[in-house]
Amino acid sequence: MSRTIQVGGAAPYAVHLGPDALVRLGRHAAPGRRVLVVHQTGREDLAREAADVLAAAGAAPVLAPVPDAESAKTVPVLAGLWTLLGQQGFTRSDLVVGIGGGATTDLAGFAAASWLRGVEVVQLPTSLLGVVDAAVGGKTGINTAEGKNLVGAFHPPVEVLCDPGWTATQPRADYVSGLAEVIKCGFVADPTILDLVEHDPGAATDPRRDPGLALDLVARAVQVKADVVAADLTESSLREILNYGHTFAHAVEQVEGYTWRHGDAVAVGLVYVAELAHRAGLLDAALRDRHRQVLDAVGLPTAYRPGRWEELRTAMGRDKKTRGSTLRFVVLEGLARPGRLEGPSEEDLRAAYAAVAPG
Repeated sequence: MSRTIQVGGAAPYAVHLGPDALVRLGRHAAPGRRVLVVHQTGREDLAREAADVLAAAGAAPVLAPVPDAESAKTVPVLAGLWTLLGQQGFTRSDLVVGIGGGATTDLAGFAAASWLRGVEVVQLPTSLLGVVDAAVGGKTGINTAEGKNLVGAFHPPVEVLCDPGWTATQPRADYVSGLAEVIKCGFVADPTILDLVEHDPGAATDPRRDPGLALDLVARAVQVKADVVAADLTESSLREILNYGHTFAHAVEQVEGYTWRHGDAVAVGLVYVAELAHRAGLLDAALRDRHRQVLDAVGLPTAYRPGRWEELRTAMGRDKKTRGSTLRFVVLEGLARPGRLEGPSEEDLRAAYAAVAPG
């Protein structure tokens, strides 16, 4: 089973989901072309397979292992890639390949965007979160002590390649975490995603049990993102809807020192913003409650610990959607009807927190 989704815009590219992902990677090789293969810890075998495919087509691959998860998205790790690119003499005609989860593809993409002001990048996401979110859309970046993804660039890949077998071998907790981004797409644009998950939550959380369902959920989520980024690459307006639940989620990640899985934080963020929209009179109680229900059904967290409001409020003030001192949230005004809430009252902000962090 394979599926290919086209991402339009000024720099169109394909997202290909299928067992022939590595074969397609070989199309980006050329005699003498240098290729930096950035790969996360634990994906050494796949990185070597990719390097063999590239070398067979005449390219000169260079393996660049990086730490797993968010620990890869730091200035020292990025600087190490710059050093390697310089030592190996990479030019603008060369290529970067990212292999791993969302953090690795974010890092590889930013290394490509910043080297010589931009070289091509092909992303090979190996996690559910990576393929439905981080690797698609061209947003790249690293974290700082002040917040997540505050340093980065928009740099679309020339192709995204994912073998569903890679995501199927993820630890269950990581796969389920990635479902938060899939479910987010269901709320903002494609309610069929919610129907599929609710019909059989067990199958939705186990890609080996129903590969067809897994492929359909991934393809639908990718299609949602592809449609949005084709119309708004640089997040000037429409693309903000993809940040549904992320203002609170990024604050949680920062307060927790990036020890939380991104999808787990997004799940709690979805519940928080649904509570906030309900209190602002924008969202009815039934749809607010559906957030908790579908997330609970797949085993995602829907609550956070009390006593951290002041830290979270400060972190939300640094969110990319904030304008001056005014907080801005992507909210729902109905199913698949995203909107924006600007400057909610401090009372509503705190009350929504109390709803997700009872204590």
